[in-house]
Amino acid sequence: MRFTLKKALLLILPLTFFMQSCWIYSFSGASIPANMKTFSVSFFENTAPLVVPYLSQQFTEALKERVRNQSGLSMVRENADGTFEGRITDYSIKPVAVTADERAGLSRLTITVNVKFTNTVDNEYSFEQSFTRYTDFDIQARSLQQQEPEMIRLVTQMLTEDIFNRAFANW
Repeated sequence: MRFTLKKALLLILPLTFFMQSCWIYSFSGASIPANMKTFSVSFFENTAPLVVPYLSQQFTEALKERVRNQSGLSMVRENADGTFEGRITDYSIKPVAVTADERAGLSRLTITVNVKFTNTVDNEYSFEQSFTRYTDFDIQARSLQQQEPEMIRLVTQMLTEDIFNRAFANW
């Protein structure tokens, strides 16, 4: 049996129209309803016992950027089709490995965020969930003050990816 361009088009075109009729699929793996056009992100207040002054702003902006860059949705202040809100509930730095001289060999920076996502287009995909991510670092290599901004950026990147996937890739 010979495979021709005409046969290929007859197979591909109906499938393409079917997939585009209800959902938009992006190369990021997101499945966003076709009628979802906007999103908003409220400020994530830091209510953790240990507060880093810039963490709330950095996390909120990182989540906005992640959704804007990977979804194609427009960001609005209110009346959005999808709304993210929540708070930072935990920020901690704890030793996870001890050296022979009883000093911290590795430390772990952990951030937990409680997120409520409201999907007004399809409420079935709304959720409220806590997300926790961490990274380990060597405190002996450089001081905490030198490493902390980069560690926060890495953990924030992982958290926003998890939140985006939960909201739009249904993971």
